[in-house]
Amino acid sequence: MRRFILGLSNGINAVVRRVTIFAVALMFVAVMVQVIARYVFSSPPVWTEDVARYAMVWTGLLGASLSFKSRSDAVLMQSVFPSRPHLLGLLADALQTVAILTFILPVLYFCFFDLRGGMARSYLARQAGITMDTLGIPMVWISVVVPVSFIIILIHLAARWAEGHSRHDQTELTAALD
Repeated sequence: MRRFILGLSNGINAVVRRVTIFAVALMFVAVMVQVIARYVFSSPPVWTEDVARYAMVWTGLLGASLSFKSRSDAVLMQSVFPSRPHLLGLLADALQTVAILTFILPVLYFCFFDLRGGMARSYLARQAGITMDTLGIPMVWISVVVPVSFIIILIHLAARWAEGHSRHDQTELTAALD
């Protein structure tokens, strides 16, 4: 199971990295078209601003999952317990996990369900009813990045625990063999 979780996390991370690079490139191209059209032709297309904005949203949220995977995120408790013994490290990891879950789980819940547990007034359902004026597509295609990125972070969190436990097991095995 550990191998599966670690492999899933690594595979998703590789795909997300490519999608994020595409989103950054798309944002750059949209901004360049906007600038050139505005200052050279004095007639900017209306869609470029929205494409750049929504590419930035996708870049930011997917980039957060990349940052979490590579541990480039703000690491909770690292400044409090810089070099921590194993038990203290597990406590700090548990506190970090609780903090992450406290934030992510309610957001995920309300992406799919409303206050009464129905799906009709959830965040994604409301976004599906809104169409972007400039692009003519439902806002749900932009908004879906919220639950997608948070689910990816949860998978990376599970991989952190699987990786940490397998490292701990390997250390104990090496110590027992010596």
